[in-house]
Amino acid sequence: MFIAAGVASSPVFAASVEVQALMADAALLKIDGQQHMLRNGQRSPEGVLLVSADPRHALVEIDGKRTSLTLSQRIAGSFAESDQTEVRIERNARQQYLTSAEINGRRTMVAVDTGANVVAISGDEARSMGIDYKKIGVPSQVTTASGVHSAYRVQLDKVVVGGIAINFVQATIIDGSFPETVLLGMTYLQHVGMREDNGVMYLRQKY
Repeated sequence: MFIAAGVASSPVFAASVEVQALMADAALLKIDGQQHMLRNGQRSPEGVLLVSADPRHALVEIDGKRTSLTLSQRIAGSFAESDQTEVRIERNARQQYLTSAEINGRRTMVAVDTGANVVAISGDEARSMGIDYKKIGVPSQVTTASGVHSAYRVQLDKVVVGGIAINFVQATIIDGSFPETVLLGMTYLQHVGMREDNGVMYLRQKY
């Protein structure tokens, strides 16, 4: 059963709302399959009001009910949040599943990589996140297509993807600029449910 959006003239029904981009005072929302860039206080034709937005959350209102959503999080039907958070990631033209994440409170792009045993971060990226990996990490080595590289095993405080937060995630920091994009490997993915359907990867919170 869908809930009317409370427009003054005729009832408007919205089946789903997904946050696709967040910024200060604005958000890109996908509502019933249609994209809408809304600023704070603006309402979509479907009746969804963007109350407020920042780079981490969007507060939306429909039929007088307010819900806070993070990037890639979606609500449907009655606009009550489901018991489990599900993140939807579309495959790009390079056959990659890219999305944004927060690692130790810093936002960055990540690539879902089920072939990676651990979350892998370049030394350049780790330094930009404020991770002093040479001080706190355990020295090791990794082999890539370009040869053997120095690496350090560390424990990340928290990794968050679309509202799915996992604490104390093991990661490998590789000296230099490889990988260009953080690899979201199995030390994170083992804690979430995963399924792939027609070019879309779904991550679901297990607990």
